[in-house]
Amino acid sequence: MSNDLNVFIIKYGFLVLLVGLIIFFSIFASGFAGPRSAVFIFQSVAITGILALGVTCTLVVDGFDLSIGSVATSSLMMSAYFLVILEASALTAIIACLLMGAFVGLINGILIVRMKVPDLLATLGMMFLLIGLQRVPTEGRSIATGMRLPSGEVADGVFPESFLWIGRHRFDLFLEKLIPVPVVIFILVALFIWIFLELTRHGRLMYAIGSNERATALSGTNTNFYKVLAYVISGVTASIGGLLLAARLGRGDIASGNNLLLDSVAAALIGFAVLGAAKPNALGTAIGALFVGILLQGLTMMNAPYYTQDFVKGGVLVIALVFTFALTSRSRQGGH
Repeated sequence: MSNDLNVFIIKYGFLVLLVGLIIFFSIFASGFAGPRSAVFIFQSVAITGILALGVTCTLVVDGFDLSIGSVATSSLMMSAYFLVILEASALTAIIACLLMGAFVGLINGILIVRMKVPDLLATLGMMFLLIGLQRVPTEGRSIATGMRLPSGEVADGVFPESFLWIGRHRFDLFLEKLIPVPVVIFILVALFIWIFLELTRHGRLMYAIGSNERATALSGTNTNFYKVLAYVISGVTASIGGLLLAARLGRGDIASGNNLLLDSVAAALIGFAVLGAAKPNALGTAIGALFVGILLQGLTMMNAPYYTQDFVKGGVLVIALVFTFALTSRSRQGGH
Protein backbone atom coordinates (compact mmCIF):
# COMPACT_ATOMS: atom_id res chain seq x y z
CA MET A 1 0.00 0.00 0.00
CA SER A 2 1.50 3.34 -1.06
CA ASN A 3 2.02 6.00 1.55
CA ASP A 4 -0.40 8.41 -0.21
CA LEU A 5 -3.17 5.79 -0.22
CA ASN A 6 -2.41 5.01 3.41
CA VAL A 7 -2.76 8.67 4.35
CA PHE A 8 -6.02 8.97 2.38
CA ILE A 9 -7.52 5.94 4.15
CA ILE A 10 -6.51 7.28 7.55
CA LYS A 11 -7.95 10.74 6.89
CA TYR A 12 -11.06 9.97 4.87
CA GLY A 13 -11.63 6.22 5.17
CA PHE A 14 -14.20 6.50 7.93
CA LEU A 15 -16.19 9.18 6.11
CA VAL A 16 -16.15 7.01 2.97
CA LEU A 17 -17.46 4.14 5.11
CA LEU A 18 -20.20 6.39 6.51
CA VAL A 19 -21.32 7.49 3.03
CA GLY A 20 -21.19 3.89 1.83
CA LEU A 21 -23.36 2.82 4.75
CA ILE A 22 -25.96 5.49 3.93
CA ILE A 23 -26.02 4.40 0.26
CA PHE A 24 -26.30 0.72 1.21
CA PHE A 25 -29.23 1.24 3.57
CA SER A 26 -30.91 3.65 1.14
CA ILE A 27 -30.93 0.88 -1.47
CA PHE A 28 -31.72 -2.16 0.65
CA ALA A 29 -33.79 -0.74 3.54
CA SER A 30 -37.17 0.49 2.34
CA GLY A 31 -37.98 3.96 3.69
CA PHE A 32 -34.48 4.65 4.99
CA ALA A 33 -33.81 7.49 2.55
CA GLY A 34 -36.35 10.01 3.75
CA PRO A 35 -36.65 13.02 6.05
CA ARG A 36 -38.62 11.18 8.73
CA SER A 37 -36.04 8.41 8.91
CA ALA A 38 -33.30 11.05 9.19
CA VAL A 39 -35.17 12.80 12.01
CA PHE A 40 -35.58 9.50 13.86
CA ILE A 41 -31.85 8.80 13.51
CA PHE A 42 -30.90 12.23 14.87
CA GLN A 43 -33.37 11.89 17.71
CA SER A 44 -32.07 8.44 18.62
CA VAL A 45 -28.44 9.62 18.78
CA ALA A 46 -29.02 12.96 20.50
CA ILE A 47 -28.95 11.64 24.06
CA THR A 48 -26.09 9.17 23.60
CA GLY A 49 -24.21 11.82 21.63
CA ILE A 50 -24.47 14.30 24.49
CA LEU A 51 -23.15 11.68 26.93
CA ALA A 52 -20.36 10.79 24.49
CA LEU A 53 -19.24 14.42 24.36
CA GLY A 54 -18.78 14.31 28.13
CA VAL A 55 -16.73 11.11 27.82
CA THR A 56 -14.63 12.87 25.18
CA CYS A 57 -13.64 15.56 27.69
CA THR A 58 -12.35 12.92 30.12
CA LEU A 59 -10.50 11.11 27.32
CA VAL A 60 -8.80 14.40 26.41
CA VAL A 61 -7.10 14.50 29.83
CA ASP A 62 -6.19 10.81 29.52
CA GLY A 63 -9.04 9.71 31.78
CA PHE A 64 -12.23 7.73 31.36
CA ASP A 65 -15.71 7.99 32.87
CA LEU A 66 -17.68 4.77 33.31
CA SER A 67 -20.35 6.46 35.45
CA ILE A 68 -22.06 8.47 32.69
CA GLY A 69 -24.84 5.95 32.11
CA SER A 70 -25.72 5.77 35.79
CA VAL A 71 -25.54 9.58 36.12
CA ALA A 72 -27.98 9.90 33.22
CA THR A 73 -30.34 7.33 34.73
CA SER A 74 -30.06 9.01 38.14
CA SER A 75 -30.95 12.33 36.47
CA LEU A 76 -33.96 10.68 34.86
CA MET A 77 -35.15 9.19 38.16
CA MET A 78 -34.35 12.34 40.15
CA SER A 79 -36.34 14.58 37.81
CA ALA A 80 -39.28 12.17 37.96
CA TYR A 81 -39.05 12.09 41.75
CA PHE A 82 -39.05 15.89 41.99
CA LEU A 83 -41.97 16.27 39.57
CA VAL A 84 -44.22 13.34 40.46
CA ILE A 85 -43.56 12.77 44.15
CA LEU A 86 -42.37 16.15 45.43
CA GLU A 87 -44.55 18.03 42.89
CA ALA A 88 -41.79 20.57 42.29
CA SER A 89 -41.59 22.88 39.27
CA ALA A 90 -39.86 21.91 36.03
CA LEU A 91 -37.14 24.51 36.61
CA THR A 92 -36.42 23.17 40.10
CA ALA A 93 -36.12 19.61 38.78
CA ILE A 94 -33.78 20.67 35.97
CA ILE A 95 -31.49 22.71 38.24
CA ALA A 96 -31.38 19.91 40.84
CA CYS A 97 -30.38 17.33 38.20
CA LEU A 98 -27.68 19.55 36.71
CA LEU A 99 -26.23 20.20 40.17
CA MET A 100 -26.32 16.47 40.89
CA GLY A 101 -24.38 15.74 37.69
CA ALA A 102 -21.79 18.40 38.50
CA PHE A 103 -21.44 17.08 42.07
CA VAL A 104 -20.93 13.49 40.89
CA GLY A 105 -18.32 14.70 38.40
CA LEU A 106 -16.59 16.67 41.18
CA ILE A 107 -16.47 13.60 43.44
CA ASN A 108 -15.10 11.50 40.58
CA GLY A 109 -12.42 14.10 39.94
CA ILE A 110 -11.44 14.35 43.60
CA LEU A 111 -11.21 10.56 43.93
CA ILE A 112 -8.93 10.43 40.89
CA VAL A 113 -6.81 13.53 41.51
CA ARG A 114 -6.59 13.73 45.30
CA MET A 115 -7.13 10.13 46.40
CA LYS A 116 -5.11 8.74 43.46
CA VAL A 117 -7.79 6.15 42.67
CA PRO A 118 -7.43 4.95 39.04
CA ASP A 119 -10.09 6.55 36.85
CA LEU A 120 -11.67 3.26 35.79
CA LEU A 121 -12.01 2.07 39.38
CA ALA A 122 -13.26 5.41 40.72
CA THR A 123 -15.95 5.83 38.07
CA LEU A 124 -16.88 2.13 38.19
CA GLY A 125 -17.45 2.44 41.92
CA MET A 126 -19.52 5.59 41.37
CA MET A 127 -21.54 3.75 38.72
CA PHE A 128 -22.54 0.99 41.13
CA LEU A 129 -23.18 3.50 43.92
CA LEU A 130 -25.60 5.48 41.75
CA ILE A 131 -27.32 2.39 40.37
CA GLY A 132 -28.14 1.35 43.92
CA LEU A 133 -28.92 4.83 45.22
CA GLN A 134 -31.44 5.72 42.51
CA ARG A 135 -33.53 2.66 43.41
CA VAL A 136 -33.76 3.34 47.13
CA PRO A 137 -36.57 5.98 47.27
CA THR A 138 -39.07 3.82 45.34
CA GLU A 139 -37.71 0.39 46.32
CA GLY A 140 -36.56 -0.30 42.78
CA ARG A 141 -39.77 0.69 40.97
CA SER A 142 -40.22 3.13 38.12
CA ILE A 143 -41.85 6.49 38.88
CA ALA A 144 -45.16 7.45 37.26
CA THR A 145 -48.23 9.50 38.16
CA GLY A 146 -50.62 7.50 40.36
CA MET A 147 -47.99 5.05 41.63
CA ARG A 148 -48.22 3.86 45.21
CA LEU A 149 -45.23 4.84 47.29
CA PRO A 150 -43.55 2.58 49.89
CA SER A 151 -45.29 4.69 52.56
CA GLY A 152 -48.67 3.76 51.11
CA GLU A 153 -49.42 7.22 49.70
CA VAL A 154 -50.27 7.80 46.05
CA ALA A 155 -48.04 10.08 43.94
CA ASP A 156 -50.31 12.74 42.40
CA GLY A 157 -47.68 14.87 40.68
CA VAL A 158 -47.40 15.04 36.89
CA PHE A 159 -44.79 15.91 34.30
CA PRO A 160 -45.67 19.51 33.34
CA GLU A 161 -45.87 20.45 29.67
CA SER A 162 -42.99 22.88 30.14
CA PHE A 163 -40.76 19.92 31.06
CA LEU A 164 -42.07 17.54 28.39
CA TRP A 165 -41.40 20.28 25.81
CA ILE A 166 -37.62 19.71 25.96
CA GLY A 167 -38.06 16.06 25.07
CA ARG A 168 -41.05 16.04 22.72
CA HIS A 169 -41.40 19.37 20.95
CA ARG A 170 -40.35 19.65 17.31
CA PHE A 171 -39.45 22.79 15.43
CA ASP A 172 -40.85 23.46 11.97
CA LEU A 173 -38.76 22.69 8.90
CA PHE A 174 -40.30 22.98 5.42
CA LEU A 175 -43.72 23.47 7.04
CA GLU A 176 -43.39 20.19 8.95
CA LYS A 177 -42.48 19.60 12.57
CA LEU A 178 -39.25 17.73 11.93
CA ILE A 179 -36.50 19.00 14.26
CA PRO A 180 -36.82 17.64 17.84
CA VAL A 181 -35.57 19.81 20.69
CA PRO A 182 -33.07 17.11 21.86
CA VAL A 183 -31.37 17.29 18.45
CA VAL A 184 -30.98 21.06 18.77
CA ILE A 185 -29.56 20.65 22.29
CA PHE A 186 -27.17 17.96 21.02
CA ILE A 187 -25.89 20.29 18.28
CA LEU A 188 -25.47 23.16 20.76
CA VAL A 189 -23.60 20.98 23.27
CA ALA A 190 -21.36 19.59 20.49
CA LEU A 191 -20.63 23.12 19.27
CA PHE A 192 -19.82 24.31 22.79
CA ILE A 193 -17.50 21.35 23.51
CA TRP A 194 -15.79 21.77 20.12
CA ILE A 195 -15.16 25.49 20.67
CA PHE A 196 -13.98 24.87 24.22
CA LEU A 197 -11.53 22.09 23.31
CA GLU A 198 -10.25 23.38 19.98
CA LEU A 199 -10.35 27.17 20.21
CA THR A 200 -9.70 28.09 23.84
CA ARG A 201 -6.55 28.09 25.94
CA HIS A 202 -8.25 25.85 28.49
CA GLY A 203 -9.02 23.22 25.88
CA ARG A 204 -5.45 23.26 24.58
CA LEU A 205 -4.16 22.82 28.11
CA MET A 206 -6.45 19.82 28.60
CA TYR A 207 -5.04 18.23 25.44
CA ALA A 208 -1.55 18.97 26.73
CA ILE A 209 -2.36 17.22 30.01
CA GLY A 210 -3.56 14.16 28.12
CA SER A 211 -0.42 14.14 26.00
CA ASN A 212 2.15 14.77 28.77
CA GLU A 213 0.77 15.63 32.18
CA ARG A 214 4.15 16.00 33.88
CA ALA A 215 5.51 18.45 31.30
CA THR A 216 2.29 20.45 31.43
CA ALA A 217 2.47 20.65 35.23
CA LEU A 218 6.11 21.81 35.06
CA SER A 219 5.01 24.65 32.76
CA GLY A 220 2.90 26.02 35.62
CA THR A 221 -0.52 24.63 34.67
CA ASN A 222 -2.85 23.49 37.44
CA THR A 223 -3.34 20.03 35.95
CA ASN A 224 -5.50 18.83 38.85
CA PHE A 225 -8.04 21.60 38.22
CA TYR A 226 -8.42 20.72 34.54
CA LYS A 227 -8.73 17.01 35.23
CA VAL A 228 -11.48 17.63 37.77
CA LEU A 229 -13.14 20.05 35.32
CA ALA A 230 -13.24 17.32 32.67
CA TYR A 231 -15.21 15.02 35.00
CA VAL A 232 -17.54 17.83 36.05
CA ILE A 233 -18.33 18.50 32.38
CA SER A 234 -18.92 14.79 31.88
CA GLY A 235 -21.31 14.68 34.82
CA VAL A 236 -23.27 17.71 33.62
CA THR A 237 -23.63 16.39 30.07
CA ALA A 238 -24.79 13.03 31.44
CA SER A 239 -27.43 14.76 33.57
CA ILE A 240 -28.61 16.70 30.50
CA GLY A 241 -29.01 13.40 28.67
CA GLY A 242 -31.03 12.00 31.56
CA LEU A 243 -33.31 15.05 31.63
CA LEU A 244 -34.00 14.74 27.90
CA LEU A 245 -34.76 11.04 28.28
CA ALA A 246 -37.16 11.74 31.15
CA ALA A 247 -38.90 14.46 29.13
CA ARG A 248 -39.26 12.13 26.17
CA LEU A 249 -40.64 9.22 28.19
CA GLY A 250 -42.80 11.22 30.60
CA ARG A 251 -41.97 8.82 33.45
CA GLY A 252 -39.03 7.64 35.52
CA ASP A 253 -38.27 4.32 33.85
CA ILE A 254 -35.63 2.55 35.93
CA ALA A 255 -34.39 0.41 33.00
CA SER A 256 -34.44 2.97 30.20
CA GLY A 257 -30.73 3.86 30.37
CA ASN A 258 -29.28 0.36 30.12
CA ASN A 259 -27.47 0.91 26.80
CA LEU A 260 -26.42 4.53 27.31
CA LEU A 261 -22.91 3.76 28.56
CA LEU A 262 -21.92 1.35 25.80
CA ASP A 263 -23.38 3.43 22.96
CA SER A 264 -21.79 6.63 24.28
CA VAL A 265 -18.36 5.05 24.72
CA ALA A 266 -18.61 3.55 21.22
CA ALA A 267 -19.40 6.97 19.73
CA ALA A 268 -16.52 8.66 21.58
CA LEU A 269 -14.00 6.00 20.54
CA ILE A 270 -15.18 5.82 16.94
CA GLY A 271 -14.58 9.57 16.87
CA PHE A 272 -10.84 8.85 17.00
CA ALA A 273 -11.06 7.61 13.40
CA VAL A 274 -12.82 10.66 11.93
CA LEU A 275 -10.52 12.67 9.64
CA GLY A 276 -7.55 10.74 11.00
CA ALA A 277 -7.64 12.66 14.29
CA ALA A 278 -6.28 9.72 16.33
CA LYS A 279 -7.35 11.61 19.44
CA PRO A 280 -10.58 12.41 21.29
CA ASN A 281 -12.40 15.31 19.63
CA ALA A 282 -15.91 16.74 19.69
CA LEU A 283 -16.49 16.67 15.92
CA GLY A 284 -15.42 13.04 15.67
CA THR A 285 -17.61 12.09 18.62
CA ALA A 286 -20.68 13.75 17.07
CA ILE A 287 -20.06 11.96 13.76
CA GLY A 288 -19.40 8.72 15.66
CA ALA A 289 -22.76 9.03 17.40
CA LEU A 290 -24.42 9.68 14.04
CA PHE A 291 -22.67 6.63 12.57
CA VAL A 292 -23.97 4.39 15.37
CA GLY A 293 -27.49 5.80 14.88
CA ILE A 294 -27.42 5.20 11.11
CA LEU A 295 -26.12 1.68 11.62
CA LEU A 296 -28.78 0.72 14.16
CA GLN A 297 -31.61 2.39 12.21
CA GLY A 298 -30.58 0.64 9.01
CA LEU A 299 -30.30 -2.75 10.69
CA THR A 300 -33.69 -2.27 12.33
CA MET A 301 -35.36 -1.32 9.04
CA MET A 302 -33.78 -4.40 7.40
CA ASN A 303 -35.35 -6.51 10.18
CA ALA A 304 -31.98 -7.65 11.51
CA PRO A 305 -32.32 -9.56 14.82
CA TYR A 306 -31.89 -7.23 17.79
CA TYR A 307 -29.23 -9.48 19.32
CA THR A 308 -26.89 -8.83 16.37
CA GLN A 309 -26.73 -5.09 16.95
CA ASP A 310 -24.16 -5.11 19.75
CA PHE A 311 -22.01 -7.52 17.73
CA VAL A 312 -22.10 -5.20 14.70
CA LYS A 313 -21.34 -2.13 16.86
CA GLY A 314 -18.39 -3.93 18.41
CA GLY A 315 -17.07 -4.94 15.01
CA VAL A 316 -17.32 -1.41 13.67
CA LEU A 317 -15.58 -0.04 16.77
CA VAL A 318 -12.69 -2.50 16.42
CA ILE A 319 -12.29 -1.72 12.70
CA ALA A 320 -12.37 2.04 13.37
CA LEU A 321 -9.69 1.78 16.06
CA VAL A 322 -7.52 -0.47 13.89
CA PHE A 323 -7.68 2.08 11.07
CA THR A 324 -6.93 4.85 13.52
CA PHE A 325 -3.97 3.46 15.40
CA ALA A 326 -2.47 0.66 13.29
CA LEU A 327 -2.49 2.59 10.03
CA THR A 328 -1.45 5.84 11.71
CA SER A 329 1.52 4.10 13.31
CA ARG A 330 2.49 2.53 9.98
CA SER A 331 2.16 5.90 8.22
CA ARG A 332 4.43 7.58 10.80
CA GLN A 333 7.00 4.83 10.49
CA GLY A 334 6.92 5.19 6.70
CA GLY A 335 7.46 8.92 7.04
CA HIS A 336 10.76 8.53 8.88
